Amino acid sequence: MLRTAALLVVLQATVAFAENWPQWRGPRLDGTSQDTGFSTIISPETIKWKADLPGTGHASPIVWGDRIFTVAAVEATGDRVLICLDRATGSLLWQTTVLDAPPEAIHRLNSLASSTPATDGEKVFTAFLDNNETPDSRKANEGREIPKGEVPKGTVVISAHDFSGKQIWQVRPGLFSSKHGFCSSPILHKDKVIVNCDHDGDGYIVALSRADGKELWRVARPNNTRSYCVPIIRELAGKTQMVLSGTKCVMSYNPDDGKVIWSMEGPTEQFVASLVYNDRAGYLFLTAGFPEKHILAIKPDGTGDVTKTHIAWRTNQGAAYVPSPIAEGDWCLVVSDSGVAHCFDAKTGRIAWEERMREHHASLVSAEGKVIFINDFGVTRVVKPGDKYELVAESQVGEKVFASPALSEGQMFIRGDKSIICVGERKSGVAGR
Repeated sequence: MLRTAALLVVLQATVAFAENWPQWRGPRLDGTSQDTGFSTIISPETIKWKADLPGTGHASPIVWGDRIFTVAAVEATGDRVLICLDRATGSLLWQTTVLDAPPEAIHRLNSLASSTPATDGEKVFTAFLDNNETPDSRKANEGREIPKGEVPKGTVVISAHDFSGKQIWQVRPGLFSSKHGFCSSPILHKDKVIVNCDHDGDGYIVALSRADGKELWRVARPNNTRSYCVPIIRELAGKTQMVLSGTKCVMSYNPDDGKVIWSMEGPTEQFVASLVYNDRAGYLFLTAGFPEKHILAIKPDGTGDVTKTHIAWRTNQGAAYVPSPIAEGDWCLVVSDSGVAHCFDAKTGRIAWEERMREHHASLVSAEGKVIFINDFGVTRVVKPGDKYELVAESQVGEKVFASPALSEGQMFIRGDKSIICVGERKSGVAGR
């Protein structure tokens, strides 16, 4: 009887710390994993498999149980595809076309498949831009001369597929226009799929039913300026808050109904990186952007306009535009697009160290108290945050990397420009079961 009880405790502890990586930046939308047993070195001995991908894309892989999902764009055919791989071997289980559309205009560092999918264990949700002319886009564009630098409006396409690749529903919640292309990763909250669509037009955030794609709420965004931020959802100051930067402001919403909790003007015009939250300091951390660069520590307990009251500290040093930061222990770590990493004391903003790592666009992830940096050239550095720069390991992926890695059950999944690489052995094999 005692042995049975002890075994049950062990199994419960194992299950509690076996995490899927179901969406952009993982289960908490902040790049952190609570799993253990990750390899710090990428080498022939630690690479379990490598799977070639069709087409191109910067979307991260996501993980649920025995399956890996990602998306790609096959430019020769115009297909935007959803891909499912076997976790154990990397073999292709299925591939399905979500959308057939001509390529939209994109920034040189963007792709036609940059939006990371999300899954609830039953359905996989994707977001793409349809650049085909539709009645809505034709109406929005007709009768006017398109200003120089503006691109005609396309239509956002949100889809749900089951785990066999069958489409369950597909909806088109609105228009989208940006000369830098599309990138809006769906996230999950309760029964909802939430998608941020800040663009050079009437921006909006929309919440759809996971079951059938029916619109549950919609909020209009201010300022009509392109940004690409995925929100973070947290219990903060006694409320469930969905916080994101973008379109010249920072805003907190109630993800259940889209109502505004608080807002902050600025600190710049355009944003890409997601916010993170450091529970020890009690601050949200923002890094941005364009045209000005800022890092802010924000107190999350406000209501209304908190522009002048809730910035705990700020700096212009070390700010990133594209890579999202990480909060780990007492620290907040950021790497700029040009490749200079900084470690900040989360409470005070004091810079503990800085280190040059070359050009960098993948967001940071962490596990077991260590932070993983992967630069554009595939150089991977595992760093222990602290008062001094402590490099635990450095290795090479062997491909260029722009997508953020996924972590689950002691394995790291890295999407390079040609393939997905699985590093390490699966430790528990219980996530998603």
